[in-house]
Amino acid sequence: MNFPKPGKNRNQDRKPLFNMYWMYGLIILSLLALYYFQDGSQTKDVNWSDFEKAALAGDMDKIMVFAQNGTAEGFLTEQGAKNQHFDMSPQMTGDKKIKTTIPSSDKIQDKIDIWNAKLSAEGKPEIKVNYEKGSDLMKVIWYFGPIILIIVVMVFMSKRMSGGAGGTGGIFNVGKSKATVFDKNNGTNVTFKDVAGLAEAKVEIEEIVEFLKNPQRYTELGAKIPKGALLVGPPGTGKTLLAKAVAGEADVPFLSVSGSDFVEMFVGVGAARVRDLFKQAKEKAPCIVFIDEIDAVGRARGRNPNMGSNDERENTLNQMLTAMDGFQSNNGVICLAATNRADMLDKALLRPGRFDRQIYVDLPELSDRVEIFNVHLRNIKCNSKLDVEQLARQTQGFSGADIANVCNEAALIAARYNKDSVDWSDFMKAIDRIVGGLEKKSRIITDEEKLAIATHEAGHATITWMTKYGNPLVKVTIVPRGRALGAAWYAPEERQIIPTQALLDTMCGLLGGRAAEDLFLGQIGTGASDDLEKCTKIARSLVLVYGMSEKLPNLNYNDSTGQEMGFTKPYSDDTAKTIDAEVKRIVNEQYERAKEILRQYAAQHNQIRDLLVEKEVIFHDDVEKILGKRQWKSRTDEIIEINRKEEADRKTRAIESSVRVKPEVTDNNDSADDAPDDDGTPPPFTRQ
Repeated sequence: MNFPKPGKNRNQDRKPLFNMYWMYGLIILSLLALYYFQDGSQTKDVNWSDFEKAALAGDMDKIMVFAQNGTAEGFLTEQGAKNQHFDMSPQMTGDKKIKTTIPSSDKIQDKIDIWNAKLSAEGKPEIKVNYEKGSDLMKVIWYFGPIILIIVVMVFMSKRMSGGAGGTGGIFNVGKSKATVFDKNNGTNVTFKDVAGLAEAKVEIEEIVEFLKNPQRYTELGAKIPKGALLVGPPGTGKTLLAKAVAGEADVPFLSVSGSDFVEMFVGVGAARVRDLFKQAKEKAPCIVFIDEIDAVGRARGRNPNMGSNDERENTLNQMLTAMDGFQSNNGVICLAATNRADMLDKALLRPGRFDRQIYVDLPELSDRVEIFNVHLRNIKCNSKLDVEQLARQTQGFSGADIANVCNEAALIAARYNKDSVDWSDFMKAIDRIVGGLEKKSRIITDEEKLAIATHEAGHATITWMTKYGNPLVKVTIVPRGRALGAAWYAPEERQIIPTQALLDTMCGLLGGRAAEDLFLGQIGTGASDDLEKCTKIARSLVLVYGMSEKLPNLNYNDSTGQEMGFTKPYSDDTAKTIDAEVKRIVNEQYERAKEILRQYAAQHNQIRDLLVEKEVIFHDDVEKILGKRQWKSRTDEIIEINRKEEADRKTRAIESSVRVKPEVTDNNDSADDAPDDDGTPPPFTRQ
């Protein structure tokens, strides 16, 4: 197996390519040079006798003597130029000069002294003399400098276009591939151990790496390794990280390129780069080719023929289809690609023989998030009592990149307050910062607005607490963050299948804020716009996607493949009216249901509202004291109860130990239950 020679890859230090503004600058520079050199000056060669006659006639006011060349130039006056028959038109505004070869450079000064004596006797001005001992080299550089400069710049640009100062082929080398090569001597230092979660995706990727390491194990049974694997998933879920792990684990060359690297302003460059990429891959086979963000070049052809199409992009895609599975075989070349827009890709690109496998890299589950937190907490000095599993429950819907950001933000917050370690409160502040935005302490809120916000958030908290599928409450705040004036934070349960009642309970909770304003303030405000948007989307999904409507049951009008043109609706106008009526009915029913629940628990709602106005932030335990324990316990509620019991047992043991050691203080230990932890960290979901 042949590996490329170790050394620095010049593609890694590639500088920006040629910019058209450089060409504009060169054109302007050339025009200025032409304007400068064509200044209207005129020079005429004469013999020595005529030169002497012009000097004695007073036609010259200055003489430039070039001693080394044995020549002299006389600068004529206006009358002298007329006498010498020069062009005196207005556009010829430069100097008029006559040039001659002097008989002797040693005695030229004597001649000029004689001329000046005669001119003085006749009352004419004397001739000034300047000696130039240099050569005409500077004049040559002055005249030919711009041309030399243009040639140098063009050579420089040609080498830059070829990918480096040592490139060959000049500007015509623009069709070369920009792939970065990784091998055993130039790896990424990322292994599968650094990829937390993604167990199913890692199994399929590891199988490809294992085949490249031990091909006989598979070929003896007649098996063939997949020619390509497509990593699909939302942004930040670890698709590129998996590819880096493959580059670090595989003992074969790894060629990495972005989909946008094939796109260029020159016609045919994209297809040429695809050919060059697979040519390199065949030379280094067995190897892996990774194309990141392949949707930049692999979009479906002719999706909107009436809107025009990009022929260059389609030609690049056609070349890629041929290179991946055409007449010429690519034995030993495996293609990996990543995208979060798989619905936009061409069907021919996804067929077996090109990308045999589509590996879906989804948002991490609870167990995956625990693993991801453990990876990112390796280098962070955390409190020993930090509950990583509870952190994972607090970050449902977070991607791996989001979790990495949470860990980093928590460490920054702890350092800001000069703490020795990062504790639970720092992670909660980090989550608040990422989800809700920066706390706006300077925002001025009137008492009337504060009451309206507290009423709104208390409505959310009351409804979600009293509904079966309402998400477990973590805290409620009326402190402005980002664009939100207040927020209720939850620890939602992870469900694979969501029942109809869960969606209705979610809608009811979203409408709880608007319902509380209407019921207790007698007027509504603009603060519920985001809630109404989410609620309307859920209602439309109930009707259009999930087929849960009473009048339109078991019907789905959504095109999940993304292949529809989108110019016409897949239903009639009468059905559209029915859909609008059903969406309106579902929303109105949940709004009335929210108002009914708030009427039933009006006193408790007002207590939560008043507590919010007083403290601005209240927690799970505060709401539980007012509304009582939830009738329907979730997994999060059970964990809260377990943590609470463990905390009580720990404090009890601490009291008993204190009694044995210091019996004299037993009568003054009534407040032990209210003492914080030894490290000052409160238990999860209690007021911090």
